[in-house]
Amino acid sequence: MAQDLSIAEKYLVDVQSSAPIDLMRDAAMLYAEAGALRICYAPFDHIASKAKLVVVGITPGMTQAVAALGAARESLRRGVPLAQALRHAKLIASFSGGVMRKNLVTMLDAIGVANLLGIESTDALFAADAEHVHFTSALRYPVFVDGKNYNGTPDMLRTPLLRRMIETHLAEEARVLSEAIWLPLGPKAEAAVAHLTKIGLLDRRRIVVGMPHPSGANAERVAVFLGRKHPSLASRQTNPVPLLHAYNALCAQIAELKGVAV
Repeated sequence: MAQDLSIAEKYLVDVQSSAPIDLMRDAAMLYAEAGALRICYAPFDHIASKAKLVVVGITPGMTQAVAALGAARESLRRGVPLAQALRHAKLIASFSGGVMRKNLVTMLDAIGVANLLGIESTDALFAADAEHVHFTSALRYPVFVDGKNYNGTPDMLRTPLLRRMIETHLAEEARVLSEAIWLPLGPKAEAAVAHLTKIGLLDRRRIVVGMPHPSGANAERVAVFLGRKHPSLASRQTNPVPLLHAYNALCAQIAELKGVAV
């Protein structure tokens, strides 16, 4: 069944103009607001329906939102169909390489995801046109608090407006990609994905939780997780015990999934 793109159609009517993009001041791009919360539309609607891996962040930031809107505007100006324009916009705004991707691939391979999927390395999932990886956010459209990027406060599950976004948009993605491996990045994204398991939309066994964030700023935690750095050599800021426990638990979890169709 084709994806419902009515929200994109509503907000992208005027985005083909050449005017500068200012989400904080453009009333036409306002999706919803409540108190200090402002949610703006940005073209993150595309769902890679054949994805085998779903990477979940918290919400797109301002930089990503402006990049996606700019890409969508340029595509639509050239007469590109809406669905294709949305796919391109999301690709432009999602990370496609660098240290973060390298760390992510190495950790996924280490815990057995490549073996589970029958491929040499999960790096193959990131081929530009394959759409084997679906990048998304707990809150699909960019959320701002007092004009700043949302960082997890207020709690998204205890805030009715934000919870509705999870139960509407992220839930839509869960229904389409229920057979994929879900990788939430960080505790806030983990909480949102866990909520989908509680309401029966995802199988808990398919959610990879506990892996350190693949950011380059998290290099030591990644190294300890992968066994590249002995726990005794870790700095005071890094507690190796939960990382080692997470590694062993995730290896066991992925091994158990071998008997489940992927």
